[in-house]
Amino acid sequence: MADHKLNRTVAATIIPAGTPVELPEGIDVHIVQTLGGNVTVRTEHGLCRIAEADSGAIEGYEPAETETEAVVGEFSEAAVWEALKTCFDPEIPLNIVDLGLVYDMAIEEHGESGRTVEVKMTLTAPGCGMGPVIAEDAKQKVAALPTVADAKVHIVWDPIWTPHMISDAGRKVLGLE
Repeated sequence: MADHKLNRTVAATIIPAGTPVELPEGIDVHIVQTLGGNVTVRTEHGLCRIAEADSGAIEGYEPAETETEAVVGEFSEAAVWEALKTCFDPEIPLNIVDLGLVYDMAIEEHGESGRTVEVKMTLTAPGCGMGPVIAEDAKQKVAALPTVADAKVHIVWDPIWTPHMISDAGRKVLGLE
């Protein structure tokens, strides 16, 4: 993509370890991926993920409207799936639903106090340090939906993920067909 500098110090996450790091003001960053509002950059620290909230620190970077638009409207199961489709593995240009990482989703109604949404997902590899980061991103996006009182995302390992779980649409995006 393009080379930029940071106009302020930002918190980031080293990929794939999942280790937090501070990227200092003035550091050069090369944008690698800009999906789901978060930005994957290559730096002197290696590959890092800058959260959407801090993406404004990247000089000259303007997020596309579709990257930051929230899923709005009435709550529905379809809205939950659409919210999950805005979550991406920072190394793979495919959302977690089409990647086949989301195994189950359950909605529990609580009347006027809202509802709880629970998601079971896996990762492409058991040792992936980015798992908690991706799960937290999914949790935040589901929790932002109308009338969701609580969102929970559980990482599970059964069944073990394989590339065969990628959707047909995802296979096309990744050039696997």
